[in-house]
Amino acid sequence: MSFIGKGLIMIVRGYQRFISPLFQPSCRYYPTCSSYMIKAIQVHGAIKGSTMGIFRILRCNPFARGGIDYVPVHFSLKKNLLDEEEPDYLAKNR
Repeated sequence: MSFIGKGLIMIVRGYQRFISPLFQPSCRYYPTCSSYMIKAIQVHGAIKGSTMGIFRILRCNPFARGGIDYVPVHFSLKKNLLDEEEPDYLAKNR
């Protein structure tokens, strides 16, 4: 993982630890948007992963249905409607 990817993950983890506890839980998706962002960066890299995370945050609004939305194995900015369980991301590289 790149230096930029690790830095972005550190920023998200800081948000999870210091800012998120100050607000009531209100995420409409599982996993939470911050966890989604971290996994997306780990799986797809800093640029694609952070883009996926930003689009996920934009989808999280009062009109969204929410529900389960795992990071897809292949890059996509849409809600993952295919996976009901977390995909095996390591199998992608085989």
